[in-house]
Amino acid sequence: MGNIIYGLSDPIVVIFGGSDLSKIHPYLPNSVPEIKEKMMKDIGIKTIADLYSDIPDELIFRGTLDIPGPHTEAEVKQHVSGLLEENTSLLCPPFMGGGVWPHYVPSVVDEVVHRAEFLTSYTPYQPEISQGILQAIFEYQSLVSELVAMDVTNSSLYDWATAVGEVALMCSRITRKTKFLVPDQMSPYRLSVLKTYTKPANITIQKVGHDEKTGQMDLEDLKSKIDDSTSAVYIETPSYLGFVEENAEAIGEIAHDHKKLFTVGVDPTSLGVLKAPGDYGADIVCGEGQPLGNHMNYGGPLLGILSCRHDNRFLRQMPGRIIGITEALKDRRRAYVMTLATREQHIRREKATSNICSNQALLAVASGVYLSLMGPQGMKELGETITSRSQYAQKKINELPGVKAPVYEGFHFKEFPVNFQYKTLKEVHYWLTANNIEAGIPLNMDFPEMGESSLFCVTEVHSKEHIDTLVSVLKEALEG
Repeated sequence: MGNIIYGLSDPIVVIFGGSDLSKIHPYLPNSVPEIKEKMMKDIGIKTIADLYSDIPDELIFRGTLDIPGPHTEAEVKQHVSGLLEENTSLLCPPFMGGGVWPHYVPSVVDEVVHRAEFLTSYTPYQPEISQGILQAIFEYQSLVSELVAMDVTNSSLYDWATAVGEVALMCSRITRKTKFLVPDQMSPYRLSVLKTYTKPANITIQKVGHDEKTGQMDLEDLKSKIDDSTSAVYIETPSYLGFVEENAEAIGEIAHDHKKLFTVGVDPTSLGVLKAPGDYGADIVCGEGQPLGNHMNYGGPLLGILSCRHDNRFLRQMPGRIIGITEALKDRRRAYVMTLATREQHIRREKATSNICSNQALLAVASGVYLSLMGPQGMKELGETITSRSQYAQKKINELPGVKAPVYEGFHFKEFPVNFQYKTLKEVHYWLTANNIEAGIPLNMDFPEMGESSLFCVTEVHSKEHIDTLVSVLKEALEG
């Protein structure tokens, strides 16, 4: 056996039983061979590799990693600094979205969320002493509920993808039906997570077709696929491809006429100029809260929004938790409480609606601060700014020879697909990258019927000069 004793200088390794010092790692617990052997014997394995027996052999690397060193901290810092110096700066903010978008984050948002009482509170496991974080989350819930015109918002989920997965599970539990209808042009990333969430529950995901000119959901196809086994109809507006679902209200009516639930996925930055889902009959709303005061952060963490109308059937099936407000009996002081926390870590255990453990509390606080700063007028101005600048970009790109922007007719918000007739996406993206511009998410793999098309994004951080620079470089790419 062995143990490691840390003092003021180097760690002292005390060995019992003749262990080989070279096989003991100073920072890995239980790395003493005798201890490892006893642990493996107790759990019934012969080698550490047995723990990974469920991984296909072709995915296991059996060679030796080419890791240089060891090096001192100063040497490593110098090496990494040298690597960072090779980075180049973009000429413009990235013209890419698809789920994580470039938006301006007011400095006061970062100032608030970096306060120690928020940054270190993690999540309110002891609600009676967490009044500050509970109030902040309560405010977030209230603001989001008002934004999407729903009665109740939870706090919170990992991202839009996991939120729509939870929506499908909710709908199945509420209706006891197992078919969930989705648009055939929904985000492929969200669709993948949705299938992962619903497969263990034996829920079938069925796609509904679209109009080839507008991208709008085909209402006749919807009517033919909605049946007794359907739990709900789900739409995304603005869609993954940026167009607004103009038939949203009609889709909701079809769902309700068949006594099915109507669910909507939404980009919240659009709600300053577009009708809120609750105002056209949505039963459950989900979406992505990253644009509401959260940085792109290299793709995460993100913030999943989930709201529903006031109905006990819905409230009891919501995942995560809801923060409520009450008064103390003795002195009538306001108090914030964790209520309807149907999580596996609380009273529900195996009957929990979801196994979501941690949530995105800090990101929810950031979104609450952002929404309180913006207010209704600020969200309206944000939506108008995004609309005008993205419309300008569509117009200028569409004027280029051999380019169609957007691909579909109708109003697009923030994002729009661009089709290149005479150049491949590889050629166009190579030229853009060579000129320090990041633009467009390739669509030809997920939507091959769209040909050489990619998804462009324009928000309030893109100035007219940024857009003109993009158009100029695109013109060079097409002429080259």
